[in-house]
Amino acid sequence: MATTLTPTRSRAVTIALAFSGMVVSMMFTLMVPIIPDLPRLLSASPENASWAVTATLLSSALFTPVSGRLGDMYGKRRMVVVSLLLMVAGSAVCALSSSLPVVVGGRALQGCAVGVIPLGISIMRDLLPPERLGSAMALMSATLGAGGAVGLPLGALLAQLADWHLLFLAAAGTGTVGLVLTLTVVPDSPLRAGGRFDFLGAAGLSSGLVCLLLPVSKGGGWGWDSPLTLGLFGAAAVILPGWGLVELRVAEPLVDLRATARREVLITNAASIAFGVAMFGSSLVFPQVLQAPAASGYGLDLSLFQAGLCMSAGGAMMIVLSPLSARVTDAYGPRVTLMTGALLAVAGYGLGFFLMDHVWQIVLAATVVSSGVGLGYAAMPALIMGTVPTSETAAANGFNSLMRSIGTTSASAVISAVLAAHLIRIGDVPLPSREGFRLALAITTTAAASALAIAAFLPRRRPTAERILMDRHRSVGIDGSRSRIS
Repeated sequence: MATTLTPTRSRAVTIALAFSGMVVSMMFTLMVPIIPDLPRLLSASPENASWAVTATLLSSALFTPVSGRLGDMYGKRRMVVVSLLLMVAGSAVCALSSSLPVVVGGRALQGCAVGVIPLGISIMRDLLPPERLGSAMALMSATLGAGGAVGLPLGALLAQLADWHLLFLAAAGTGTVGLVLTLTVVPDSPLRAGGRFDFLGAAGLSSGLVCLLLPVSKGGGWGWDSPLTLGLFGAAAVILPGWGLVELRVAEPLVDLRATARREVLITNAASIAFGVAMFGSSLVFPQVLQAPAASGYGLDLSLFQAGLCMSAGGAMMIVLSPLSARVTDAYGPRVTLMTGALLAVAGYGLGFFLMDHVWQIVLAATVVSSGVGLGYAAMPALIMGTVPTSETAAANGFNSLMRSIGTTSASAVISAVLAAHLIRIGDVPLPSREGFRLALAITTTAAASALAIAAFLPRRRPTAERILMDRHRSVGIDGSRSRIS
């Protein structure tokens, strides 16, 4: 029968998985300081150099649901190890080359590691005792934002003091530490779904996501009304519904769409898209205000490193609030936690809309937004795993992570387009105007309010830790074999 871990071992497993999640999240923002210099560093045009960013976006979206399904089938710990290996390999490739095709390939490998966070949450459900499960899942969810907040000032510091390749060496080194911790501290879960991998479903989902996310990411450069952009959107509109119809007919689909259509899962995934917009909007707007020159009329003239330190306060708050979010979820249910997080995000953006004149005001607004997003992200795994069968937790969490990625990608495209349409010039340098930033904040506030409205439709009943433990025991027999849950 499935067993849980001792308190000491539970803490060690939680720390190891949370560290790995931090490493993966940090990897995404480590290279943000060098993005403006990528054309020079890679001897490429700005359009071609942007593939170093787009490649990570696409690979993370494609591999996350795949790694979740493979984790359910063959072992979640095994897929965490594979994901971290891919990240270390990709980081090493980027660290050893200045060639655009090689760096793009390395960045694509790095993106494959994003599934570590949903896989880690699923491992926690399989192994941790009920009384520790809520706080551990909240901490793991918080790493998604906290790691990114740590990566920005660290990346800026490394970029200022050393060669840019050191950024990728740092990612490879921390990824290796996460890999060693996973191999030595995290036990393998006995829960397996078995079955056959849905290659047709993986191909269909990959094709549809490429056709959807590629124009969202590159549409600003290609032109939103260009034949390529419109053609890819049209292809996505055909492929994704077709993929869904096929998945409904497959006995062992890549994504169980019937499970995702359940009220709790469907509403949680919809709220995840809105939360993704809300989270990434903060990362796009506030750092630019902090770094803009005072001559712009609104800028606070900080360096990239100083701006990163200011933004890291929000990431730290996400970690600090993770035990509180677990207590709120235990006492009132994940629905209340999700709605509270959305309210805080709305309040934070409201503060930013009116208070942008001093550094402390931006820090306060960004920290309130991050606190809200942290609470929201912490509630989502509890909502998902209280509904889906234990044999599908990694795949369901991976799909939820994909929904958040769609939100962040959409936020990047929409807010970048808004800021590009509202420019002022300081000398020969174009900068977004104050009105542009306020319009961007209005969009992110609307996204957070949408998450609040969507979450209100969740049922009031809450999944309990005891039910999760009961599902775990029902899923594994004495010999470790799995029986399906209807």
